[in-house]
Amino acid sequence: MTILQRASRATWAMLVATPILVGAGVVLLVFAPQLSPVLRYTAVCVLAYLIGSLSWGYMLVDLAMGEDIRHFGSGRTGMSNILRTAGGKAAALVFVLDAGKAVLVVLLARGVAGSVAAPSVETEVTAALVALCGHNWPIYLGFRGGRGIMPGFGGLSVMAPWVAIAGGALFLVVTLSSRILSLGSIVGTLSVALISLALTFVIGHHQLYTLYAFVGGALIIWQHRDNIRRIANGTERKLGLPGLRNR
Repeated sequence: MTILQRASRATWAMLVATPILVGAGVVLLVFAPQLSPVLRYTAVCVLAYLIGSLSWGYMLVDLAMGEDIRHFGSGRTGMSNILRTAGGKAAALVFVLDAGKAVLVVLLARGVAGSVAAPSVETEVTAALVALCGHNWPIYLGFRGGRGIMPGFGGLSVMAPWVAIAGGALFLVVTLSSRILSLGSIVGTLSVALISLALTFVIGHHQLYTLYAFVGGALIIWQHRDNIRRIANGTERKLGLPGLRNR
């Protein structure tokens, strides 16, 4: 049996959807000037959700191992669970793809707004948040996905790159010193919101980017609520421990 023959229906749906969504994005960029503002905005949001819902971690483990990543470790589809279950190379690939889909969504929103000389920040922020929701609650997987760190970082890296770099640096410092990936993720997320707020008052950092940091951060922290309980109880998994089958 070949890799594609054993792929699940969800993986097939996402593999088929990927080129269709990319093509739809190109079509939207071309015809955006002919569309009404409401239709342009709606189309961007729909594409943002469907692109954000593409679960590369799920697809990779399904194709490589014939397993549902949600049956292992934390039960999530994001990079940290891939790291424990499939190893560092797979996790690095998922990092690039999950962050990349958010980068693509923000650039699409910026391009659509720019094609009609409209302000792009509102569209960018909305699209990035919708893509984050797609990652966390993907339609292809029965609305059971990841925690949002990678797409959150990807979207922020386009809209506010220096804030993303600062948050990423704190994530690395906390993760490497504590060896608790979820703790690094939580601290990095909180730091992004606080840095954005400070920059808004100090240098006039756009308020909508700060709104993205707070709303997106709240969605990410909510998805880490089980991790927060384990951190408080001293039972959170550390780096190096494998993702064991949980069902």
